[in-house]
Amino acid sequence: MIKIATWNVNSIKARLPNLLAWLADAAPDVVLLQETKVVDDAFPAADIEDLGYNCAAAGQKTYNGVAVLSKRPIDVLERALPGDPDDAQARYIEAFTGDVRVASIYLPNGNPVDTDKFAYKLAWMERLHRHVRELLASEDAVVLGGDYNVAPDDDDVYDPARWRDDALCRPQSRAALRKIVFLGLTDAIRAFSEERGRYTWWDYRSGAWPQDKGLRIDHLLLSPQAADRLRAAGIDRTPRGWDQPSDHTPVWCALEEAS
Repeated sequence: MIKIATWNVNSIKARLPNLLAWLADAAPDVVLLQETKVVDDAFPAADIEDLGYNCAAAGQKTYNGVAVLSKRPIDVLERALPGDPDDAQARYIEAFTGDVRVASIYLPNGNPVDTDKFAYKLAWMERLHRHVRELLASEDAVVLGGDYNVAPDDDDVYDPARWRDDALCRPQSRAALRKIVFLGLTDAIRAFSEERGRYTWWDYRSGAWPQDKGLRIDHLLLSPQAADRLRAAGIDRTPRGWDQPSDHTPVWCALEEAS
């Protein structure tokens, strides 16, 4: 089995002790990180390499930042989402590791919706749709993991009425995600359970975590070649309960090794 996880760590410097503890305990083979918030030279590769991982990062100062960690060699294919050479935000990295093509995605939040941030989100999702179409044409086993900043439907939101006008739940955001998924991707979590209330993010404010007032916005989307090998998937809530946690928690899936 190859275990692939995604986790928005919300600052790798602030969350490094938690990340190292989780890597040692959960021992995933591949990890897709988001919101690292460091330039590449400041990425704490040495600490992670001590646990047996290779590292590849695409970062920027203070904001955004994505990375791939793997127990296998990493062959980086893209350090930005194709389609807009003027987009300087570090939100996408794609690589081969072993026999799987993976991407770590930090999709724009889009709030406030009455600003150009929402337009940027939707344009970014359209670029992702075009790129995913190309990835699927390759017939590789592809795992697109990350913080998509979209709750696919009301079952993924603790209070749909309260969140209806937020960019994470707006009809345009959900339609753009469906358009991507309908190219032929499998939502790893939904492949095993339609249970509502399985969240991956909880606000730091208003007691959201202890009251389980969360959203499911972190996803692992698999190409048909990867989905054929999918054997398990889950949400690891444990790190969200640790001291000084990220507001997100890891999501993982397990693929059977290719024959």
